[in-house]
Amino acid sequence: MIDPHVHCRDGKQAYKETIEHVFEIAKDQGIEKIFDMPNTDPPITHEKNVQERLKLVPDKYKQDYYLYIGVTNNISQLEEAVKCYNNYKEIIGLKLYAGKSVGDLGVIEPDKQITIYKTLAKLNYTSVLAVHCEKDSLLQPKLWNPQKAITHCYARPPEAEIESVREQIEFAKQSNFKGTLHICHVSCPESVDLIETVRGEIKITCGATPHHLMWTQEIMNQNYGLMYKVNPPLRDMNRVAKLRQKLIDGKIDWIETDHAPHRVIEKIASPYLSGYTSLYWHNYLTNKFLPEINMPLTKKQIEDLTYNNIYKTFKEKLDA
Repeated sequence: MIDPHVHCRDGKQAYKETIEHVFEIAKDQGIEKIFDMPNTDPPITHEKNVQERLKLVPDKYKQDYYLYIGVTNNISQLEEAVKCYNNYKEIIGLKLYAGKSVGDLGVIEPDKQITIYKTLAKLNYTSVLAVHCEKDSLLQPKLWNPQKAITHCYARPPEAEIESVREQIEFAKQSNFKGTLHICHVSCPESVDLIETVRGEIKITCGATPHHLMWTQEIMNQNYGLMYKVNPPLRDMNRVAKLRQKLIDGKIDWIETDHAPHRVIEKIASPYLSGYTSLYWHNYLTNKFLPEINMPLTKKQIEDLTYNNIYKTFKEKLDA
């Protein structure tokens, strides 16, 4: 199996998590390969960052470690990112944060986002651009009250994700982007509906996480609800139920954990960071949780969601 979305931290954030420990968790889950995200400290945006990052990978895991490189709207940075993709077998794709999340890689202005698509099209980049979709202008930070954890869900409403997904699809079409647009961690069934409408028109995939499939926003009303603070947030029961059905119906391409550890104090006190250690829940989701709510996956469905569809999309690098 492959987990195509983890945050190994390491570097200056090794106190939170390390590449080696993520692999240990992954092995317990039966996962062989991982794709690491670039919103590290420092972020992975240039070749020198790639080189330093790869030095941190233990020798025994080097053949199974892959890394996204982050993108900005700076043309020379995009050129360097594409060059790194072409020159390093470990670089699995490019990552765009189309909204603010954890780290400093957010590109929030739509005009800057479409510049990225147009530039990648001109550079003949034909591989994966993974996108965190939350439209900044639709976020409502004034609603956030850390004394009531569930307000995080109101501050980052479903519309912010849905409209961002709609925009990214339009940008990919308008710019004649020839790569695969991957929508990370979909939390709304409406996002999946938008993706379904353009399959065949553009190359597009989406993934869903254990936390968005297992829990609803009501869990944030419990003690230590802040522990469940994630971006995008957990959603209401109606949306979660529909998202589960999308998974069962084959509308979601793969399961990605978005494993994102923080210290407990960083989550329950300022700065109240978003992220959950979801890699631990990978097998539980498919083998226990879904069967227990009468939504079992077949063996073929599990293979597709945890390996086949991922391999099909990233075959070029996985076979390198």
